[in-house]
Amino acid sequence: MNQTMDRRRLLATAALGGVVGATGLGSLAPEAAFAAEPATIEPGAPDPNFAEGRISRISGSMLLVTGSDTVLHSIRITDGTSIWKLHPTTFDRVVVGDGLYARGVRLPDGTLAADSVWVNIVNLHGHIAAVGRNVLHLDHQGRRIVAHVVPDRSAAVYNGTPAVSDLSLLRVGRHVQVLGAWHPDTNEIDIATVYAAA
Repeated sequence: MNQTMDRRRLLATAALGGVVGATGLGSLAPEAAFAAEPATIEPGAPDPNFAEGRISRISGSMLLVTGSDTVLHSIRITDGTSIWKLHPTTFDRVVVGDGLYARGVRLPDGTLAADSVWVNIVNLHGHIAAVGRNVLHLDHQGRRIVAHVVPDRSAAVYNGTPAVSDLSLLRVGRHVQVLGAWHPDTNEIDIATVYAAA
């Protein structure tokens, strides 16, 4: 079954909370991207210090991003910007077509000076449909997601215990929550962390 899924549809079905910045504002861990946001913004109002979408152009240290609501964002990457793409990485690993969530400070010209950028991050809830060598097949709201286990990177958290690299306790039919990195324009992700009951 080779289904493709665009980022908008994939993320629209993912459980997304607010985003907390890195360095001085919080953690760069992928879990931080889905943490609860401080209640300083009027309910229903857009957060001026947050942007999401797909990268349509890169010019120097500036990203032009088209939001899922078609709003265009200019995001400046600085020497202090923390970037996550399955793991902490550098700006040269970000490419046109990648999706992102960014948190930072809005400058007077409307540009977002990014403190943290999470590239292709997803947070999915689903059921394990099949387990293969270094891959989980997930049913996520009626769609099949192929979740790749990345050696020396993917981890599992069972019943709230500390993360371990052993994913052997994952079983077909079990509910899981998966944080990972989307492969743009596909139904595939790389697993950062799987949360499950043992």
